[in-house]
Amino acid sequence: GVLNEILSEAVKPLLESEGYTLEVVEFNDYVQPNTVTEAGEVDANYFQHRSYLDTFNEENGTHLVEAGGIHYEPFGLYAGKTASLDALADGAQVALPNDTTNEARALLLLQQEGLIKLADGAGITATPQDVVENPKNLQFVEVEAATIPRILDDVDIAAINGNYALDAGLSVADDALAIEDAASDAAQIYTNVIVVPEGKQDDAKVKALVDALHSEAVRSYIDATYNGAVVVVS
Repeated sequence: GVLNEILSEAVKPLLESEGYTLEVVEFNDYVQPNTVTEAGEVDANYFQHRSYLDTFNEENGTHLVEAGGIHYEPFGLYAGKTASLDALADGAQVALPNDTTNEARALLLLQQEGLIKLADGAGITATPQDVVENPKNLQFVEVEAATIPRILDDVDIAAINGNYALDAGLSVADDALAIEDAASDAAQIYTNVIVVPEGKQDDAKVKALVDALHSEAVRSYIDATYNGAVVVVS
């Protein structure tokens, strides 16, 4: 995956020059990486955003903390039958992911672009029920996030996760009509972080890892490799 590539291709050589050997262990679920980090079987993990980390600690009684924010994968609005946001007709169809987290991000992006207005405080739990102004009478088509690229030609525009856009051959930099602003709440909350057991965030090797991820060399690698689908936040 993307994170494995970043760590293996860009970070590992940097850490080697400082005398550290980076060993990357890949998991296929979202629970084990935190479990093994809490148990001290690995030093750190890199896969989750702040919102998930808080929820995980709360539900599992774990004491995992953020050692540094690294990147986010911006949500984008992409053209289907309608080529631009300005050209959206009254009643245009907009495909949105149907899971809570992603749907809220998509609605916040539509609001960022001035297409709708959400109720005060809706934020990262927003649903279509929270839309208080919809001047173009946009029709929301709620679909599983991963399948949205496949129905792009059937709707006017679609809100697509960075990773699914990448998988579908869409370029965030070249094809997106709009993407989440780096200063937006969504970008802050959904920043992927390096996570360590509480008390380990100041360990020399953890600091070396975070510094390497924040380095100019890694930023350049990410920009060149992912063309806007992964955005460094440091």
